[in-house]
Amino acid sequence: MLRTVAVTRYVTPLREGGSLPAIVEADDDGTYVLKFRGAGQGAKALVAELVAGEIGRALGLPVPEIVFVELDPVLANAEPDPEIQALLRASAGLNLALDYLPGSLPLTPAAKPPDPALAAAVVWFDALVANVDRTPRNTNLLVWHNRPWLIDHGAALYFHHNWGDPEQRAVAPFAMIREHVLLPFAAPLAEVDAALAARLTPAVVDGIVATIPEDWLGEDAAFADRAAHRAAYARYFARRLEAPRAWVEEAERARARATQPV
Repeated sequence: MLRTVAVTRYVTPLREGGSLPAIVEADDDGTYVLKFRGAGQGAKALVAELVAGEIGRALGLPVPEIVFVELDPVLANAEPDPEIQALLRASAGLNLALDYLPGSLPLTPAAKPPDPALAAAVVWFDALVANVDRTPRNTNLLVWHNRPWLIDHGAALYFHHNWGDPEQRAVAPFAMIREHVLLPFAAPLAEVDAALAARLTPAVVDGIVATIPEDWLGEDAAFADRAAHRAAYARYFARRLEAPRAWVEEAERARARATQPV
């Protein structure tokens, strides 16, 4: 179960994020990077952040703690910026946040190459969750206490913006993995594939999907109700993890090309 905290102070916006996330303080004395439900991509970005992030944590990858965050719209009264005021009021209720990593810096793989096994695991994970946002242009990798950390998974699960044929989506390769920033540094994916897939048992995946709040579901016309919407995520990952995994084969081909001598 994820912890739930309440915002006590809005500290500052992070304007490099397209959805205007913010650093906030909470009633557990913690500091977090808050992702707002009222931002442009709405609840689906929070679902992606939650599901992908918790899958990453289940795989043992360095993802900051994820928490649910209650936001009282009265906080908007203290903000002079009309854009921030509107965002706070539109996000009243339950939102999502990641533990803030103070003093962290962007990771530059070329300057500090990551461990090949870790790089392979991250590539495998991002191919699984269809994360389009770990490229050289935007790595979403930080260094904190001399360790790499994975952040910002709101662009993952991009298929849920237009489910189409869920069965076909689940087994499809993820062609955009060829742009992954860690491909040139990754060990062969066969070295991590079996072990990572074994960690994501049906019970683990179902438990993660079960954490999606009810009111973050049900806005998709592809499903009759919220239960059907939630079940679609569980079925997607169950099918995607079945062997043989075409998306792993595609990622390995991309890795082999990326590591060929020029």
